[in-house]
Amino acid sequence: MSVNTSIFREYDIRGIYEKELNEQSVKSIGYHLGRKIGGNKIVSIGYDARSHSPILRDWLTSGLNAAACTVLDMGMVATPVNYFSNYQKIADLDPQPPIADCPPSATTDASIMITGSHNPSEYNGFKITIDRAPFFGEEIYALGDAITADRERIIPDNTEKIDIDVKTPYIDFMLKEFIHLKRLDTKIVIDCGNGVADTVLTKIFDALELSYEGLYCKPDGTFPNHHPDPSVEQNLADVKKVLEKKGDIAFAYDGDADRIAVLTHKHNIKGDQMALLYAMKMENPTVIGEVKCSQVMYDELERRGAKTVMYKTGHSNLKVKMKEIHADLACEVSGHIFFKHRYFGYDDAIYATLRMLELVEEGIDLDREIEALPHVFSTEEIKIETTEEEKFALMDKIKEMLKIPPSDFPDIHSIIDVDGVRINFEKGWGLVRASNTTPVLVTRFESTDQALAKEYEKKINILIETARYAL
Repeated sequence: MSVNTSIFREYDIRGIYEKELNEQSVKSIGYHLGRKIGGNKIVSIGYDARSHSPILRDWLTSGLNAAACTVLDMGMVATPVNYFSNYQKIADLDPQPPIADCPPSATTDASIMITGSHNPSEYNGFKITIDRAPFFGEEIYALGDAITADRERIIPDNTEKIDIDVKTPYIDFMLKEFIHLKRLDTKIVIDCGNGVADTVLTKIFDALELSYEGLYCKPDGTFPNHHPDPSVEQNLADVKKVLEKKGDIAFAYDGDADRIAVLTHKHNIKGDQMALLYAMKMENPTVIGEVKCSQVMYDELERRGAKTVMYKTGHSNLKVKMKEIHADLACEVSGHIFFKHRYFGYDDAIYATLRMLELVEEGIDLDREIEALPHVFSTEEIKIETTEEEKFALMDKIKEMLKIPPSDFPDIHSIIDVDGVRINFEKGWGLVRASNTTPVLVTRFESTDQALAKEYEKKINILIETARYAL
């Protein structure tokens, strides 16, 4: 068996169905992952709306069974519902048939979410949690090495599994936490993008008797209406039209519902701005942001008494860092929002929706809060194409060149190298980092002066091209 090692990414395992994620490779992933988790362990599996997700579930189950794991099947769920399973007693998930000799207090040892997230419909993948911690980085690469070394192993079909219900306790938890939102006098618009958000979302809204208009709520892994990535402006066109006519606030979700967009009539509220809003109702919180977050977020949070930490991009990185420093909240600009405050410390767009509605219910004017922030000029993420082989070499060269920058380069106040390089200038900053998931460099620029933001972009782009030429 030949395994394409490119499927083993920094944060998850991801590839094209049948081409890279085929029967042999997926069974082998299940087997070696089961051995990593440990024999006779209990693993819960959920999957997204893609037509091939149940097929991958069966292949993965065969591999896990070959490693002597017990497989619990939660069916089609949102990724945060999958994460939620790790924090529940197995007995409360109504296992059918019941698990013999399972202690009443037992919880799962691991969970696997089968999802291609916001990628095109031919893609799929696995987000893995072991002992309530993300399985990522070097652990994933080592898994790939073990599979490659054991490529001749034949794993038989064995789809024996136990059905569980995670959605009901998840919904019950949300209703208990947010019962005060019942009959909230706000017109809500939601765009599920034909992903899996509405495997639970409208059931929660209906039970809370909220007024809402739903777009593309039916799960359909071909994504017939628009691409399920709410961080791309063009994918928000339909929800904006409905919001303009019928709503007060709108929410949009990615394919597996761990990422959110929040829209008012005036603003598309980015993840770092959301963090500022959420932190308003936390007492002296510790908040983690990624390197792409605006300096306004860090400065404003500190001014309000919060402690801030800038860290690496990536949902796995942020979850691990949150646990390490006991942070209350973390965010990515793209809309991954992580709550440890009153929650479990993972990214959940459905929970983030209810926390945002809670702010509205408490009388916070979202537009006024956004407009009161210091004004800066920020670019969106700008992606510069390169190759998997070249991108990290390029970053090394750029770091080397910044030690003695060109004579016409803007004065550097400091450099943060926790993830790529974030170069701080007198009136702003520029970021260059290698994507861990695609063959690109990601850049972003911000300044209190629009012309300076353009100047930072221009000079850093020249630096990148000079580095590329020098390789």
